[in-house]
Amino acid sequence: MPPNPHAEEPNDLEPFADPLLAPEQPSAFQRTIRYRLAEWKPDEAVLVLDLLPRHLNRGGVVHGGVLATLIDTVGGFAGTFCTVPGNKRGTVTLSLTTSFLGQASGGTLRAVGRRRGGGRKIFMASCEVFDAEGNLIAMGEGTYRYRSGSENPEGVPVG
Repeated sequence: MPPNPHAEEPNDLEPFADPLLAPEQPSAFQRTIRYRLAEWKPDEAVLVLDLLPRHLNRGGVVHGGVLATLIDTVGGFAGTFCTVPGNKRGTVTLSLTTSFLGQASGGTLRAVGRRRGGGRKIFMASCEVFDAEGNLIAMGEGTYRYRSGSENPEGVPVG
């Protein structure tokens, strides 16, 4: 019987989120991809991702879809920091651009997103993804629309 390529991977239901950073439970998608919110403040967010076999493409390097996910997600977080503990703000992505600049096959990726501007309902963020050595491997920009009630820094109650 061939070895299981996922044998060393963690249980997707294992808790890994920091409730002080994000008051809501991780989504099923977040648990599958396993990115973590490492830093969050007004207009900036940082995600980290420990690369696992599930993140790699047929060539053995991180799949472009994983990088696009990090860019999309960190950009959304960059514009939705909430000033009221226990509340949240949400967005939907209107557009996303990605550029792939390098490769990674192991270690921890770090995605940095910064809100660059916008108005009451729509904002824009620029995002960069770095490999474990600090090399820029992907970048992109996203345009996001706030969900109802999320236009205000106070957000809405989690529920």
